[in-house]
Amino acid sequence: MTKFTQKQVDDLNSKIKTAEEALEWVSDNLHPKVAKASSFGAEDAVIMDIMLKINPKFRFFTLDTGRLPQETYDIMDVVSKKYNISIEVLFPDTKQVEDMVKEKGVNLFYDSIDNRKLCCEVRKVHPMNKMLNTLDGWITGLRRDQTKNRKNVTIFQLDHGHDEILKINPIIDWSWDQIQEYIKKNNLPYNSLLDQGYPSVGCEPCTRAIKPGEDIRAGRWWWEQGGNKECGLHIDPV
Repeated sequence: MTKFTQKQVDDLNSKIKTAEEALEWVSDNLHPKVAKASSFGAEDAVIMDIMLKINPKFRFFTLDTGRLPQETYDIMDVVSKKYNISIEVLFPDTKQVEDMVKEKGVNLFYDSIDNRKLCCEVRKVHPMNKMLNTLDGWITGLRRDQTKNRKNVTIFQLDHGHDEILKINPIIDWSWDQIQEYIKKNNLPYNSLLDQGYPSVGCEPCTRAIKPGEDIRAGRWWWEQGGNKECGLHIDPV
């Protein structure tokens, strides 16, 4: 496994400023032990397009939690055919899901924040961890204006929660308007939920359309009060 120091990461951030530059460096230095995590939201449509223009062999994976909206499966199929790529689909451990549902119920996430975090952990975090254990780096669609938790995130960072592998956030500085403009300009296929008021796409029972003027993440775990809600995939323990 390739290991990076904080100094190397700082040097990369001082030299590389654009998504294209970042992904070209990733292609040259980390492929094939790097992959893009995709939930098939708007950010993913943009990054996948940029990546495949640089390297048609780039790897992509997604987390099939068993609770995804049909629209997400639809766009997954469309994207696979458009780009002629194979998307690695990760599933949660069957017994862990069965045990959780038996003890807590099918819709346990509505009952408490702890239950919701448990569901995210079983259905998303555990399969994600298994994948990341095989990689030297992973690519995300994080943007600074999504939540306060992400305001200090840089293009390159050490992922302290995943054995110090390299985490690459190529569009961290992009605005929501830039994302939409890129999709329209390049005529990209995208998740139809975006047109239904879903700027952030997650599991079907845990995501709703946002209302005019609401924060773009307001539709995620909409019954919980307060901001900075995360599923656990992007929590840095340091």
